[in-house]
Amino acid sequence: MEAFLSLIALHKPYGVLSQFTPDGSPNRTLAEFGLPLGVYPLGRLDADSEGLLLLSDEPGLNHRLLDPEAGHRRTYWVQVERVPEAGALRALETGLLIQGHRTLPAKAWRLDPPPDMPARQPPIRFRKSVPDCWIAIELGEGKNRQVRRMTAAVGHPTLRLVRVRIGAFDLGALPAGRWRELTSDERRQVFGQGAVSRR
Repeated sequence: MEAFLSLIALHKPYGVLSQFTPDGSPNRTLAEFGLPLGVYPLGRLDADSEGLLLLSDEPGLNHRLLDPEAGHRRTYWVQVERVPEAGALRALETGLLIQGHRTLPAKAWRLDPPPDMPARQPPIRFRKSVPDCWIAIELGEGKNRQVRRMTAAVGHPTLRLVRVRIGAFDLGALPAGRWRELTSDERRQVFGQGAVSRR
């Protein structure tokens, strides 16, 4: 029987770096969460993003998970300014030219009703005159700040960004700041062929 090392899911809160060492900013680090020694993050979430971050002590998993050829989809819930029309969602799906790179085909849809998310601390900016909306975006790539740049490119700046799924594994009800080790079945959900879309 094949033996695996640790694969851990952490619900990364807002204002936390995807690394164990400080970078001179006021952001917290992963060192505060009592994670097992020797694990490292598989990919990253920006400090101002939240949600599912995987960590492992198994060599080679970073490339296996992040290589676009592997087809591991990542799903984000995104709170944006204003309510996107069908054309804006279509543009997110078909691809946008951002900093000289055309984004790969994606899936994008409105979350109606919006997800029941606990309030973020600190709260998002709020303007009475500007409505907001939650959308989902499913990507097979992860360029730096890609989701934020995509929503801004179609006229809907991101207010809040939460990664909720990698492959077919969901963050579920894991509270912010908590982590747990994945079972062998959940590991297969992460590394199985692609994601089963919730659309």
